[in-house]
Amino acid sequence: MPQYELDTFLTLEKTVWQALVTGDEGADSRMLEDGFLGVYATGFSDKAGHVGQLDAGPTVAEYALDDIRLLVLGEGVVLLAYRAEFRRVDGEVPEVMYVSSVWRETGQGWRNIFSQDTAAELPC
Repeated sequence: MPQYELDTFLTLEKTVWQALVTGDEGADSRMLEDGFLGVYATGFSDKAGHVGQLDAGPTVAEYALDDIRLLVLGEGVVLLAYRAEFRRVDGEVPEVMYVSSVWRETGQGWRNIFSQDTAAELPC
């Protein structure tokens, strides 16, 4: 099985986060596979829903990713898991969540096929 570099997938994941910061629907859309499935506290989302959240502009003001792990699921499929601390554009308090993000290699490059967020409490 091929070796995959964590930095490659961290860069891809940050491209999605940066699209949320800049409100770039095109960049967000390019990173997601057409069959994308998101699992969130608010329910399920498809690619149109993920991209559509940017219709009114940026949703995230700032973010930081840490405690990053890479799990190879098979040839051309990896799971990137990490802790994200972020602040929404309309929020004053930072939020924390753990994210599992599955990337699949396609003819157009790596695309995000699945993402699940698990909310976490900020330490006191």
